Amino acid sequence: MAVRILAVVRIVNGTLALLVPGLLIGRLDPGREPSPAAVYAFRMFGIRTVLLGLQLLFADGDRLRYALREGALIHAVDAATAVTLGARRKVSVATAVFIIGISASNTALAAAALRTGKNRGACDDKT
Repeated sequence: MAVRILAVVRIVNGTLALLVPGLLIGRLDPGREPSPAAVYAFRMFGIRTVLLGLQLLFADGDRLRYALREGALIHAVDAATAVTLGARRKVSVATAVFIIGISASNTALAAAALRTGKNRGACDDKT
């Protein structure tokens, strides 16, 4: 179940980043016109996120375990980056908490899916 939830979260968030980056940027940096660099970054990471989500839906066995480990690391780094941005006051506290929450939730979902898969001996059932 955690694998499917994480896949859907990734696909939805990645698609939004690709199609309407200004909407997401506006949630992180309200009141300003999104910079072209921010739009580029959201689209670049949007496609990465969609592909990671699709990988979770279609991979199994060792490929799925690898994708989950890789994803957990990616989301953990995303969360650490959000913590750093908040601590340095590069984003508001509310924004930092919001993006830390998203990345930490994704990290937890990936870890839960890995843990479930290890307890069953495999992730083949996409728990």
